[in-house]
Amino acid sequence: MKTQHTRTAGIAIAALSMALMSSTVLASGKHAGGHGHDDEAIGKPGVAAKASRTVQIDMTDAMRFSPSSLNVKQGETVRFVVKNSGKVKHEMVLGTEKELKEHYEVMKKNPEMEHADENMVTVAPGKTGEIVWQFTKAGKIDFACLQPGHYDAGMKGAVNVAGASGVAAKKADGHGDHKH
Repeated sequence: MKTQHTRTAGIAIAALSMALMSSTVLASGKHAGGHGHDDEAIGKPGVAAKASRTVQIDMTDAMRFSPSSLNVKQGETVRFVVKNSGKVKHEMVLGTEKELKEHYEVMKKNPEMEHADENMVTVAPGKTGEIVWQFTKAGKIDFACLQPGHYDAGMKGAVNVAGASGVAAKKADGHGDHKH
């Protein structure tokens, strides 16, 4: 009887450990299946020396980014200087809308998770951080603050990446970026 109880307890502990490691991995931006953010969809980490411009982004406790949208050219490398003008922690995370929503759900369960991925920066009140990003594909790249409550309050924005022809690519579903 004692052996069965010990084995059951061991299995339960192993399962709990795996669940905790999974949430930590998800919260760090690395999702199940071994993939992180979709580099092909949103671009790739840039080299600061190759940045064509610096864009100042301000984050406030009104749960807004300023500016909340900007236009870049395909292939352009941008240095984002992200300032937290508020009194609570904020962050800027680049990703697809789907990735941001999934990551946000994990963040609501693990609010103290810190990020170290190159497509995101967490900024303490009154501080500044930066992201250097190369936009390799035309289309819309989303960004958001994934701190619990912030995304739901509207703390999000978009980068519109114009292709070689100077026009942002249409979405694969044929809807482009028009609003319904």
